[in-house]
Amino acid sequence: MDGVLANSEDVYELTGTETLRRRGKVFDDELRHRMMGLPTMKALQLMIDHHGLDDTPEAIARESEQTFWELAADRLAPMPGVAAIFDRLDAAGVPRGVVTSGTRAYAERILRIVGVRDRLKFVITADDVKIGKPDPEPYLMAAEEHGVPPEAMLVLEDSRIGSRAGIAAGAYTVAVPRPRTVGHDFDGEAYEAGTLSDARL
Repeated sequence: MDGVLANSEDVYELTGTETLRRRGKVFDDELRHRMMGLPTMKALQLMIDHHGLDDTPEAIARESEQTFWELAADRLAPMPGVAAIFDRLDAAGVPRGVVTSGTRAYAERILRIVGVRDRLKFVITADDVKIGKPDPEPYLMAAEEHGVPPEAMLVLEDSRIGSRAGIAAGAYTVAVPRPRTVGHDFDGEAYEAGTLSDARL
């Protein structure tokens, strides 16, 4: 969802920058890449450990959520090519769902804002899994929801952590990197698509 369907990763970067600025710290590229794709609480614990912060993940989560939605008000939008690829999938009769490391409340709100919630068969969130990405668990659940073996499922991911989950599940995994994730190690993916408009998709 984040970074593939919605530009929410851009808002997350601004949120992380502001959260750490208040503490006299910097949201550097190393930390950003290590956090990307992880379940929220794991990502925030990583941020705390990285900078030796006194905060709890729960406290930063509450603060960050408020900051995120304040920043998202006039910034959140679908990623390029979203409408077109949904139209092509509709025409081909291909069902789809979302697997995200975000919470259900967050995912439902994001998907409604970018206008695709009603075009999805299901949404699997951090609230539905025990482990989460990069473990294959969420994508194995997605295959069950679709009623197909994992190898019959296409996974689109913008980060290494998410891609690792798709590959480990046995799905046909394609990387759709954003400018911030172009340098990620996408070894094992079928290929890297430039955007959702890539003709190979």
